[in-house]
Amino acid sequence: MADGMKWPGRQVCGGRVSIFSMPEFVIPVLIVIGVAAVILAVWWHYKQEKERREALFALAQKLGWRFDPSRDTSHDNEYSHFEIFRRGHSRAAHNTLTGETEIAGRRYTAKMGDFTYKVTTNSGKNSSTTTYRFSYLIVHMPYVDVPNLLIRREGLFDKLAGVFGRGSISFESEEFSRRFFVNSPDRKFAFDVVTPRMMEFLMQGKPAAIDIELGRCCLSDGSKRWKPEEFEANLAWLKEFFALWPEHLKVSLEQRASAGRS
Repeated sequence: MADGMKWPGRQVCGGRVSIFSMPEFVIPVLIVIGVAAVILAVWWHYKQEKERREALFALAQKLGWRFDPSRDTSHDNEYSHFEIFRRGHSRAAHNTLTGETEIAGRRYTAKMGDFTYKVTTNSGKNSSTTTYRFSYLIVHMPYVDVPNLLIRREGLFDKLAGVFGRGSISFESEEFSRRFFVNSPDRKFAFDVVTPRMMEFLMQGKPAAIDIELGRCCLSDGSKRWKPEEFEANLAWLKEFFALWPEHLKVSLEQRASAGRS
């Protein structure tokens, strides 16, 4: 067929069909399909979030905790000592569960839920904003003056820092030291917590980062939301983490707390 030959309702130019000569009904159909796809995506997101809230509410009832699905913009101020709650802007916690839990006969106040923040990047006249979401678990420890402690899986930058002598605290277990980054201003406290039993416990899985600051412990990787069932699993995991602390360490911390109150 020669170039430029016309077909009914469309035009062929150089062997290609021109979209400008498509039947008039095609563009409205494409618009309708696009709008329907957007509506479907919005509905699906709403459905997923509704099911998530219902599951977390059920978990709160099971634990005897309180549940608040609303946005809490004061969360990042209260917990600003944790780096993950200082990122970006428009920060807020939501789907929040609060209550108490017992660990080895001691009461801990706890809080867990979802957190969102936004990061805006500018490139000349254009800007784009990305929303990030992750889940967290925080427990308020029944002690005072607990040294800061960070335990997380070791990454590439940690290995590079180690080359310049700014890496993790080294332990007797080479495998543990290779897999985990541990840092604390109080090395004795770090060694008291990270016993051989604790190393074995930590190496059994791939736990989120454990960050202890100002007498509070935050468990989170700061990058993804947990499934509803993972909240209870992570709470159980953190309870076992604290249960593995040597009794002499917990007694020492309690005595320090008693001395501070007297």
